[in-house]
Amino acid sequence: DVAASVVNMVAIRHALEPADAEHRFGHGKAEPLAGLAQAAFIAGSALFLIVESGDRLFNPRLIEHGMVGLAVMVISMVCTIVLVLYQRYVIKKSRSLAIRADSLHYVGDILVNLAIIAALALSMFLDWYIADPLFALGVAAYVLYNAWEIIKVSLDQLMDRELPDRDRDRIANIARAHPDVRDLHELRTRSSGYTTFIQMHIEMDPEITLVRAHEISDEVEAELHKSFPNSEIIIHEDPLGVE
Repeated sequence: DVAASVVNMVAIRHALEPADAEHRFGHGKAEPLAGLAQAAFIAGSALFLIVESGDRLFNPRLIEHGMVGLAVMVISMVCTIVLVLYQRYVIKKSRSLAIRADSLHYVGDILVNLAIIAALALSMFLDWYIADPLFALGVAAYVLYNAWEIIKVSLDQLMDRELPDRDRDRIANIARAHPDVRDLHELRTRSSGYTTFIQMHIEMDPEITLVRAHEISDEVEAELHKSFPNSEIIIHEDPLGVE
C-alpha cells in the first residue's frame, strides 16, 4: 500500500508542474500513467488472491489465533475507512485520476477486511473453513472489476478521448447562448490530469470588426471558464457563411 501510494504521490507532484518549453500542454499525462501502474498493482494482488484461494479451497486450513486476527482487521478497517472518506473529498475537489485509483485500491482493502472478519467468524464459531477462500474469490472479482475501470479511464486520457457528450453539449450551448454567436463547428475536447482542453470555431456576423470578434471570443471564453474552471480554451473566429 505504501509503495503504491508513493508512486501516486510522485505522479501527482509531477502532474501539477506548470507547462514548460518542452511540455507546452503541461504534465497532466503523468496521472493516467500512474493510474495504469496502480491498476496493474491492483490486478496483480487480485490474481495472487485467486491463486491463494484456489489452494485453500482444495487444502482447507484451520484458522489460528482468530481473536487476534479479528482485532487487527477491525482496527485496520476503521483506519482505512477514514482514509477513503478523505480521499473522496479530495477527488471531488481535484478530479484526480491517480487519487481515484488509489481510493479504489483502499476500498478493495476494506472489502478484504470485511471478508476476513466474516471468514474468521464463520471459521471460529461455525467451523466453516471454506468461507475464507470463498470470500476471498468474491473480493478478487470486485478488485479486478475496479482495476479494469481504472485502465479504461487512464487509456481515455492517454488517447485524448473526447469529453462525455453531456459536457460537449454544455460547451456548445454556452457558446451559442452568446447573442453575437451565430453557430459553431470543429468542437474538439480532451482532458489531461486536472486540465480540460477545449477548441472550437465560432461563427459571427462577417461585417463586425476584428476587435469586436475578439471581444466576443473573450466573453464566450469567460462563460466557459465558469463551468470548466481548469480549462485551456482556444477559439477561432469565422465569418458566418464563409467555408
